[in-house]
Amino acid sequence: MGRLATYISKRLLDGEEIVVVNAERIVITGRKEQILADYKARRDRGVAGRNRFGPYYPRMPDRMFKRSVRGMLPFQQPRGRTAIKKLKVYIGVPREMKGTDFAKIEKALDRGATRKTYLGDVAEWLGADF
Repeated sequence: MGRLATYISKRLLDGEEIVVVNAERIVITGRKEQILADYKARRDRGVAGRNRFGPYYPRMPDRMFKRSVRGMLPFQQPRGRTAIKKLKVYIGVPREMKGTDFAKIEKALDRGATRKTYLGDVAEWLGADF
């Protein structure tokens, strides 16, 4: 997920419009227990009752990925705000995009990692319903 997010953030800053499909199938490498603990800690940081003002972390895989890309952009500056608006992330493939050819980013493909977790599994563990 990190390699994909950095590659996409660079292309967004260059002015491209990017659409990501099947966000639930994005791979996060590492030990599953550690990944789940990290995302649980992020989610709990903004839970109402503990801290009323956030930071709130999303549960849905498309929003989680968009948030990770946003973290690699200067989103509080005008060029970063316009860049993040050019990113569309979808769970699955939308009806209007069925039958189109999608480009895979070779630099961000899974390189045969033995320890990997899908973003959709993390989202379901956090309570997302998609």
